[in-house]
Amino acid sequence: MAKAASVQSKRLSKQQLAANFADLHPPLSAHEALVESDRCYFCADAPCQQACPTSIDIPMFIREIQAGHPTSAAKTIFDQNILGGMCARVCPTETLCEQVCVREVAEGKPVKIGLLQRYATDVAMREKQPYSRAAATGKKVAVVGAGPAGLACAHRLALHGHAVTMFDARKKSGGLNEFGIAAYKAVDDFAQKEVDYVLGIGGIVVEHGKALGKGLKLAQLEKDFDAVFLGLGYQGVNALGLKHEGAKGVEDAVAYIAELRQAKDLSKLKVGRHVLVIGGGMTAIDIAVQSKLLGAESVTILYRRGRDAMKASPYEQELALSHGVAIQEWAAPKKLLIKGSKVVGLKVEETALKGKKLEGTDKSYELAADVIFKAIGQNYVDVTAGALALQDGRIKVNDEKRTSRSKVWAGGDCVAGNKALTVAAVDDGRRAAESINAYLKG
Repeated sequence: MAKAASVQSKRLSKQQLAANFADLHPPLSAHEALVESDRCYFCADAPCQQACPTSIDIPMFIREIQAGHPTSAAKTIFDQNILGGMCARVCPTETLCEQVCVREVAEGKPVKIGLLQRYATDVAMREKQPYSRAAATGKKVAVVGAGPAGLACAHRLALHGHAVTMFDARKKSGGLNEFGIAAYKAVDDFAQKEVDYVLGIGGIVVEHGKALGKGLKLAQLEKDFDAVFLGLGYQGVNALGLKHEGAKGVEDAVAYIAELRQAKDLSKLKVGRHVLVIGGGMTAIDIAVQSKLLGAESVTILYRRGRDAMKASPYEQELALSHGVAIQEWAAPKKLLIKGSKVVGLKVEETALKGKKLEGTDKSYELAADVIFKAIGQNYVDVTAGALALQDGRIKVNDEKRTSRSKVWAGGDCVAGNKALTVAAVDDGRRAAESINAYLKG
């Protein structure tokens, strides 16, 4: 506990920060994309397509790239996933489509599906989108939440000719893509460029600063609109359950990532010298790596089980390690160490499995820290005041994403069973829109 606490800005120069937060995976050139596309076997019963949550015809779009038609390839992608550009950047392809690629199984080197998808969508997004609205139906749909699920739903509804009004609590659209993705994964304000591209179809009006439960009432939306889609995401953050959790230096990782994403000058962000991150998912990796990139001297992720149980993929774990982040397994927070009103460290208890049950041991140790990030998950807060049936703490939906109320659909992180992936949220939005369209035309 001898390390001096220090939380300050300007640890690194603007030049260093710009280099640190450059594109994690630089895009393929046209020549590189052609070479990579030539590696695809174009499997008839493609395992990559089966592994894709949005069922993109991956062999088809890669063949279109190979034939020199990247815009056609993008259309194939957008038909299933209108947010294909962001998903190409943040989707864990290493555990989905690329993991089951025939070349991965045979050679340990899959076709670079994610980078090929990015290449095609980047080319297409420099032009007008390939969709035109159907004739106006006269039907009105409310979409609450302008994140991945809401945007995908709104675009597909507008495509079918319905008038869409989107309501979002924040001042900017994009949801997780705008506020929750690591900055080095989506550079050059890509999230907003994609929002503009999606809205370019027309027929969609966005009203910001409007939150369900705070001004917006579900019952009123049902009266004013012919159908309602809820893409609410998560609203709550899980607590550590420790005394002094409100002390200075104990931070919510999600909130800090959002602040980082909106910062105009990264050098003005305050960063700790010695940072601890509690959690084992993508948020834990993102905040840990970005703390290092901002100039933290030491960053340690504490996880209560072994690395093989972490929700973050092995690739993401290795990314953290390659940036100098330490991952401490079998470690659970026991007590926040406070001096005055500030956190100065953490008492950590070693954990172990006894049978299938995780338990603390009688062994503990202390780690110095001037910032401790909570990254132990988020939770859904029922802002509908019990109006919708819930399952496992989230909104219960059927296969068409329809809720317990006949005019209300839902998708994304707020629904039971969702996989907490951008690509899964997009799939929910698209499926809900098709169900809503059938309902409105019925």
